[in-house]
Amino acid sequence: MDKIIVTGGAGFIGSHIVDALVDEGYDVHIIDNMSAGKEENINPKATFHKVDIRDMEALAPLFAGAKYVFHEAAIPQVEYSMHNPVETDKVNAGGLLNVLEASRLNKVKRVVFASSSAIYGDIDKLPIMEDMRVKPLSPYGAQKYIGEVYMKLYSRIYNVETVCLRYFNVYGPRQRAGGAYFSVIPRFVEFRKNGEPLPIVGDGEQTRDFVNVRDVVRANIMAMKSDKVGNGDSINVGSGKSCSVNRIAEIIGGGVSSVESRIEPRDTLADVSKAKELLGWESEVSLEEGIEELKRLNNI
Repeated sequence: MDKIIVTGGAGFIGSHIVDALVDEGYDVHIIDNMSAGKEENINPKATFHKVDIRDMEALAPLFAGAKYVFHEAAIPQVEYSMHNPVETDKVNAGGLLNVLEASRLNKVKRVVFASSSAIYGDIDKLPIMEDMRVKPLSPYGAQKYIGEVYMKLYSRIYNVETVCLRYFNVYGPRQRAGGAYFSVIPRFVEFRKNGEPLPIVGDGEQTRDFVNVRDVVRANIMAMKSDKVGNGDSINVGSGKSCSVNRIAEIIGGGVSSVESRIEPRDTLADVSKAKELLGWESEVSLEEGIEELKRLNNI
């Protein structure tokens, strides 16, 4: 079967993509520097390379013979990027450029990039469509947008097929309590497991579009296989439904506490019609089902 590379393949979303590709019989290679990845996430049937995407000399030879690349490696922390914009740029923008260049040099057919809804910033009109003007509120959001620009350029100039998936609020097993996607669900699960009150930011009425990692994996594999994409297409990957933080707390259960507001979008809701049209994809895992799985895995 084809050789496929997954950068960040020992992390949250990347490890789930690896598992799905291994199940389909592909020759999967994981590239991860283990700064956020976990050994227990590494699929034993995949080939693991402990390499940093900032190290072009070590990175490029690993792409030899690869047909597809899933680029999941990043520092996916909005708050961290605000305090460390140079460091996160070297990984999130510079690392992506290295991956694209390694792909070009080794004649990779297609690169699928984990972009983010963070590029939109605070949008007045919902649902959010891909052609709306982007207004990032953080270096992280700006870095993901720069990544998309590079993706489009590599398709146009170098004929590397590229697809940008704009993840909304991804959640599911293996996710850390902190992260870029307003990781309220794993954070609340952790607090509930420890018998502590769930920290509600502000009034708790801010809403997010939560999408389960299993659905995100399906979107990635469909983006790899679809013959309708490949020119730097930007595609929302969300559930197409929104839910308030207060409602999440209600589903998870337990007491709550109030914490200070912070700079973040008030509401997010993805228009997923483009994903349906170009990939034949839509989310299948309900929020209640996904949270119940996490509660079960954490013995709550």
